[in-house]
Amino acid sequence: MPQKTAVLTSSHDRLREAGKDLFAERGFEETTTAAICRLAGTSQSQLIKHFNNKLGLLEAVFEFAWEQINPAIRLAAERIPSPTDKLKIVIDMILTFLERDRALRTLFLLEGRRIRGDGHMIVLTPGFLEFIKFLDGVLKEMQAKGELAPHIHLQALRSGLMGAIEGLLRDQYLARATRYPATFSEADSRVIFSTILAAFLNN
Repeated sequence: MPQKTAVLTSSHDRLREAGKDLFAERGFEETTTAAICRLAGTSQSQLIKHFNNKLGLLEAVFEFAWEQINPAIRLAAERIPSPTDKLKIVIDMILTFLERDRALRTLFLLEGRRIRGDGHMIVLTPGFLEFIKFLDGVLKEMQAKGELAPHIHLQALRSGLMGAIEGLLRDQYLARATRYPATFSEADSRVIFSTILAAFLNN
């Protein structure tokens, strides 16, 4: 594995990046805190100091990502008058962000919102909930301006759209890792999403 964490100066940042890479490569359960600390070039006491435990580190990986994504999509959306166009550009930005960081993309698909143990270890970070609130706001704008077909439950629509995106990305991941038949490209995924969205628009 590339030792890219060496260029980061703080133990906090090195641990976060090492955790991201190892969680993506090995999975959350199979990654030890000792391995994370070795890759980060620091001690387990530093991991405990900054993140409390391994789950806290996973949450920090996700939260850092949302801290980059949320301001960018809000800034882009401010310049777009049509709520439908806002939604399209937001989804495009999310896909582009994940395409650029394959480790993070793997974590979003395999570890994000995953129910572990007795159900008390679901990772729902403030940044993710902020994104959901923003997405719901865009859908409300679409409904208020008559851009959505009537009688659609907005939260159900949001869940359906997000599920479609996650399904497309997950199948692409499986195709790369196994012989799963999913040879479509990122461009194909965008076409499918646009086609699904069009079914709910008030044309």
